[in-house]
Amino acid sequence: MSLNRNDILSKQSELGRPLLLDGAMGTYLMQNNLKPDKFLWQSIHNLENAKAVKSVYQQYIDAGSDIITTNTFRTNPSAVKNSNLGITNYEFVKLSVDIALQAKRNLNLIIAGSNAPAEDCYKKQRDLSLLDLEYNHKKHIEMLWNSGVDIILNETFSHWDEIELVCKFCHDNKLPYIISFYFDEDLRLLSGEPLNEAVNFVNDFSPVAVGFNCIKDVSFKKYMDQYPLSTKFGFYFNCGLSSVTEKQITSNIEPYSYIKSIKSLINYNTLFVGSCCGSTPEHTIKIKEFLDEVY
Repeated sequence: MSLNRNDILSKQSELGRPLLLDGAMGTYLMQNNLKPDKFLWQSIHNLENAKAVKSVYQQYIDAGSDIITTNTFRTNPSAVKNSNLGITNYEFVKLSVDIALQAKRNLNLIIAGSNAPAEDCYKKQRDLSLLDLEYNHKKHIEMLWNSGVDIILNETFSHWDEIELVCKFCHDNKLPYIISFYFDEDLRLLSGEPLNEAVNFVNDFSPVAVGFNCIKDVSFKKYMDQYPLSTKFGFYFNCGLSSVTEKQITSNIEPYSYIKSIKSLINYNTLFVGSCCGSTPEHTIKIKEFLDEVY
């Protein structure tokens, strides 16, 4: 049975600490020599290397994660349309979510269904029409939910129209969800609007929490200094991803340094903490050690 908003908040309250979100999937698979697909990113390995994907989930579970994120960052209709899978989009999403559910077994974990922007996350000018964006997100969220996730994690969102669309859809359909923002160093969305206006806007649609991901810790600190958050929030920062090629990936923020960078950012409104691109289960282990020490 899927969880509701209060179930997730209650779990955090029972633990008496922020929930621990897992770390990177895509870049970690790259570190294990699994190359991404042009259109599907690393979700291709849900088909081609399911055991490897399940192994990554298991490593994050063993590291202490309370939330496991499905490897569905690019299983959305606009991405699948350009690929040649040989199965339907729903079948692809279902088997992708099933790998996470198998790894969960009977453990008391939250499965977060990853829903990404319809096109490249860092793209300022998009090609899809508003109608295509609407179909893409509504269909993908429906497929994730019907496949058995506990919460919808809309992550790396940086365009107002997509943010508004997913928040309204999740709210109107009573789906527990998080909206996680990506923004520039001027504290603006890539579509140009101030981040604080976007945060204020989405709070009217009752997300479980607002999130911030794939940014640097200094950018989030800058935002927090100007706009302290009075609602539930979470973050998972880019771990210093300095280069990605087909052959290798490098990261320059080690687990210990990451912990030092996030210590001052956690308060009583922090629902979850994790790590993003370039991170590994070692980052998750260190975050868990830190949370256990503090709480």
